[in-house]
Amino acid sequence: MRTSVSTVGARQAQVADHDMGPNIGRPAQYGALTMPPRKRPNLCTDPLVHHGRHFGRAIYAFANVHALLNTGINLDDSTPAETQQERREIRVYKKLMNMVPGLEDRLMSSSEEEVMAIANMIQKGAASGRSDDTKSMKGAILDWIVPSSGEPLRPPLARNIKANRGFNHERTGLLLCPTGLDWNNEEVKRQMRSKEIIVTGDHWPLFLFQNETYNPQDPYKGFLKGNLLVMGFKHVFTSPSSVNDEPRATRSGNARIHGMTQVTRAAIAYIATQVRFALSSASVFSRTDRETDSETFFISLLEVLEDPAEQKEINSILRWWNQ
Repeated sequence: MRTSVSTVGARQAQVADHDMGPNIGRPAQYGALTMPPRKRPNLCTDPLVHHGRHFGRAIYAFANVHALLNTGINLDDSTPAETQQERREIRVYKKLMNMVPGLEDRLMSSSEEEVMAIANMIQKGAASGRSDDTKSMKGAILDWIVPSSGEPLRPPLARNIKANRGFNHERTGLLLCPTGLDWNNEEVKRQMRSKEIIVTGDHWPLFLFQNETYNPQDPYKGFLKGNLLVMGFKHVFTSPSSVNDEPRATRSGNARIHGMTQVTRAAIAYIATQVRFALSSASVFSRTDRETDSETFFISLLEVLEDPAEQKEINSILRWWNQ
C-alpha cells in the first residue's frame, strides 16, 4: 500500500465513517527492513555501534541489519530489483556502506560468523540510539507543547509517566488527531479515547503540519514543517540545548559527529516517529505495539518522502529544512 499526502482527501471520507484505513501489513518473516526481535545487548564496544546509532536515526530506523547485510552481500547487479521493497533495501544497504568507510570490503572477506557479529554491533547501536532518544524526548516534549499563550498545560502532565498523554489529554490529543477527524467534536474525541475509533500508523497527525493546521485543498501546505518536528530534530541531531536556537540544520552534536550536512528523508521520518510516540500514552517503544503502530507510521511517511511522483513537493520541503 502506498500512502501519499495527495490521497489524504480520499482518506477523509473513510475517516468520517470511522474507518481509519487498513494497516500496512508486516511480513511473516523478518525482512531486511523489519526490525528483528530484541536480543540481549553485547557489552563490548565497537566503532560499529557508534555508526549504528546514526544509521538508525538518519538512514533507516527499523532495519534487520543482518538480513540487510546478507541482501547486499548477495546482490547481483545483473538482476535488477523487481519490487519497491527490494529497491528500498538496496538503497538502504548502499547508504550504510557509504556511511562506514571500508565496511563493504570487510563484509566481502568475512565469514558468516563475522558478518553476524558486524550486524549485531550495528543493530545494537541503532537500538541504543533509539532508546536514548525515546527517553530524552519523553520529558522534553512537555516543554515544547506549552500553548503559544504561555499558559501551563491543564491538567499538568508528569514528565516520567505517560498514561495521561495521547487522546487522554486535550493538548496531546489535538496534536495526535488525524487530519480527517475533528478534535473539537466531543463524540469523535470520546470514540478515540474509548478506542471505538482506532488511529493506525498510516494516518497523519496534525503535529506534522505547520501551526497544526491541515488544508484539505492543499495537502502539502505546511506538511512536515511542524514546530515539534524542528524541535525534535534539533534535540536529537544538534543538542537538547539548541532547541530554542534559530538554525534548523546541522551545526553540531550528533549530526556534526557523523558528518551529516543535510537533513535526510529518513531523519525527518525518524523524528516524526519519536515525537508521535512521546505524545502518546504508550510506555514502551516497541515494533509490535499496536497502540502507537510506530513502524507502520515510519514506513508510511518514508514512502511519501521517497515517492518519485511526489518529489517536486518533497524537494521543496527538504530545501526548507536545509536552508
